[in-house]
Amino acid sequence: MSVSRKYGRTYHYPFSPGTTSDDRINADYWSDVLRMKQIVHTEKLDGENNCLSRYGVFARSHAAPTVSAWTKAIRQHWESIKNDLGDVEIFGENLYAIHSIEYRKLEHHYYVFAVRQHDMWLGWDEVKFYAGLFDFPTVPEIKTATPEREEQLRDEVLTLARQHSVLESYDIRTNEPCTREGIVTRNTEAYPVNDLAHHVFKYVRKGHVKTDEHWTRHWRRAKLVWEFSHH
Repeated sequence: MSVSRKYGRTYHYPFSPGTTSDDRINADYWSDVLRMKQIVHTEKLDGENNCLSRYGVFARSHAAPTVSAWTKAIRQHWESIKNDLGDVEIFGENLYAIHSIEYRKLEHHYYVFAVRQHDMWLGWDEVKFYAGLFDFPTVPEIKTATPEREEQLRDEVLTLARQHSVLESYDIRTNEPCTREGIVTRNTEAYPVNDLAHHVFKYVRKGHVKTDEHWTRHWRRAKLVWEFSHH
């Protein structure tokens, strides 16, 4: 029995090119969007999904807390907040280790994207509230919208996906600026944990992953913005 439930899968938009064989697609996303008062587009960051709960820091598996070298910093931060978490579970993108994108404007190594409490995923305003309470940034919020037409939403996502990251994204292979990894769109309101697939959708660019199975042996720590020498 896991101490905590892992994060469900985020379904892709049908026009998301970065799907792999085990990804799921929500072909009916538009009828889901029509039931929402408002959506928010956030930037999909290239890190590891880490959950902070009173029981520990968890990576993909929630069977036991993670002990990886690149979660050491977030585990230290967790020590100082664990007794205040109560029944709140914070989910964020841990960017301590560089994956396929290097970000040059990181002000922190952990960016919150969701907060779970019991059987609910909290609304976006509450996510921002809890992130601030525990001294974390949230993933970049790009735009809130109330789409009226499916083409309008699709065009918006495609346009946003072609831009560079708010945190300055560089391709690790070429060292050149690159587009952001993708866009995650969510309902700004709270929704039941079991309904995740109908409230959150993602767009991931094609051929995004540049790391291989030896990644964990040669990983590098991501520098924070003030560690880069700006001439």
